[in-house]
Amino acid sequence: MASSTTLQKAIDLVTKATEEDRNKNYAEALRLYEHGVEHFLHAIKYEAQGEKAKDSIRAKCLQYLDRAEKLKEYLKKGRKKPIKEGESGNKDDKDKKSDSDSDGEDPEKKKLQNKLEGAIVIEKPKVKWSDVAGLDAAKEALKEAVILPIKFPHLFTGKRIPWKGILLFGPPGTGKSYLAKAVATEANNSTFFSVSSSDLMSKWLGESEKLVKNLFELARQHKPSIIFIDEIDSMCSTRSDNENDSVRRIKTEFLVQMQGVGNDTDGILVLGATNIPWVLDSAIRRRFEKRIYIPLPEPHARLVMFKIHLGNTTHTLTEQDLKVLAGKTDGYSGADISIVVRDALMEPVRKVQTATHFKRVTGPSPTDKETICDDLLLPCSPGDEGAIEMSWMDVPSDKLYEPPVTMRDMLKSLSRTKPTVNEEDLIKLRKFTEDFGQEG
Repeated sequence: MASSTTLQKAIDLVTKATEEDRNKNYAEALRLYEHGVEHFLHAIKYEAQGEKAKDSIRAKCLQYLDRAEKLKEYLKKGRKKPIKEGESGNKDDKDKKSDSDSDGEDPEKKKLQNKLEGAIVIEKPKVKWSDVAGLDAAKEALKEAVILPIKFPHLFTGKRIPWKGILLFGPPGTGKSYLAKAVATEANNSTFFSVSSSDLMSKWLGESEKLVKNLFELARQHKPSIIFIDEIDSMCSTRSDNENDSVRRIKTEFLVQMQGVGNDTDGILVLGATNIPWVLDSAIRRRFEKRIYIPLPEPHARLVMFKIHLGNTTHTLTEQDLKVLAGKTDGYSGADISIVVRDALMEPVRKVQTATHFKRVTGPSPTDKETICDDLLLPCSPGDEGAIEMSWMDVPSDKLYEPPVTMRDMLKSLSRTKPTVNEEDLIKLRKFTEDFGQEG
């Protein structure tokens, strides 16, 4: 029933389109043709039964698309400003050229490139190399590929050329995307493109591969450029016989643009990140010259992460406490540690919410840290000396003393938060590293 409804809607749309076409209302006809073809494609993909029916619909689609293209060309020409005789003068050739550019491929190319403009990261994420704990090999490889060629271009001449493709792979939450943010911040003179599959996928036939091509053309125009593709496995998985034709064409275009005949890749670095590198096509894998394993953090890196995530929040944790926490979080990713600390940072807030008694203490004013007040209120137990029975609703907003985060809060949070990485995935990642990668 759904199939006949979609198909019927498509037929109704193209019938209206042909009527508008006959009445020379070409703009409306073009719109209806495009909508009709869209419905036909939906019917082919999800609803049409049998190859014969699909072939019949495809033939009709091609016919209507052909007519739509002709109407599009006609409408473009119709908008062209007529040039009077003797008006062209010396600029004749130049004007003709600009007219042919604007009415030929350029408007479409410009439209596609405008779609991709959103992928350019204009505002820097403000993540420095020092904010990334551990991962020294990965940082060195990225500096080799990005920072050094810009700072010392004379070093990279002749046969010594910077890396053109770097793949970061490892368990989720180990800092692959965070490293990319650091690259975007540190590579001051480079244009950083952050691309996802949604930027390159289109419902129109043939537009997705054009978007891939235009992405690389845009990168060449703005070089030195870095194209970062997060979760690259969603676009570049192993090619197979039964996959969608449009997906195969995107992969092919990607391969050609990364390292194909006649495509200049000087000054362009493609940076990919994935959690499941074993699903990548072998040709894509080859084009990533450096394949760096981003493992789970070691004890030292975990200790640094605890310090980074605590930041300047008031706490009573000693260096020894942090070492104990680093030892207890074996198997946790950087993202897991971030969640442990964030949960622990909420404990003082929970204490304030549940407190029935407060006591007066001396400390820096919440509104001005340089002013010392002696009438601040801190949550306490009913048996404490000077305890006043009141709830947080009775405490003035500028008189609450921030309770510090304690080791007890951290351990409580740790008991509630479990690691998200399983052993099975780690075995697969280690095997991939042995076969194709290097440690980060």
